[in-house]
Amino acid sequence: MKSKYKRVIIKISGEALSSNGNALDNGIIAKVVNDIKIVRDLGVEVGITIGGGNFWRGRQGEHMDRATADHMGMLATVINALALQDAFEQAGVATRVMTALTITRVAEPYIQRKAIRHLEKGRVVIFACGTGNPYFSTDTGAALRAAEIGAEIILLAKNVDAVYNCDPKTNPDAVRYEELTYLDLLSDRLKVMDTTAITLCMDNNIPVLVFGLNEDNSIVRAITGQKIGTIIK
Repeated sequence: MKSKYKRVIIKISGEALSSNGNALDNGIIAKVVNDIKIVRDLGVEVGITIGGGNFWRGRQGEHMDRATADHMGMLATVINALALQDAFEQAGVATRVMTALTITRVAEPYIQRKAIRHLEKGRVVIFACGTGNPYFSTDTGAALRAAEIGAEIILLAKNVDAVYNCDPKTNPDAVRYEELTYLDLLSDRLKVMDTTAITLCMDNNIPVLVFGLNEDNSIVRAITGQKIGTIIK
């Protein structure tokens, strides 16, 4: 088995880590750890950006100050990052959590050169807190970190297996896409990533692969170039 990529960013939504009312599903986390351990052993440098929607989404605070609600969401991503870090280290995988907000008692502050050095040493780096700014999603955080560390692709791990023209959970006739362009996402208003993240990927020529996290060996299949999900480029 051979990897198609040398350095990747895997964006994992908070919802993809949850199931059956549990904010964190240990079985899903164990699957993520096992898949990433396999690809790391293939020589792939892995960065992870993590969402926080299993605990808090900014839009829940509709009567709150937007910046406050978004900062709460950033803190939710730290919970997920620490949970992943603990699972990785129990599996013997060296891991660092780096946060865009300064929380030095539990994680390192994000520094681009230090993050790249961790990757070069074979450590998995988990990026939390998005961009560190309100009004920006964790998808934009993933696009920004991918550009900064020179990732070859963003692997967008979700709780759906590809991009559809509408929600396949509510519409059995939803159309599944194999390949799209960035402009397709913008013109058809497909809710895969927010427009800021899409534009950042387009400007920096970073492809995005959208796939279902819960599929068997999905991360391994994505990184080894097997057919899975929807490619956006």
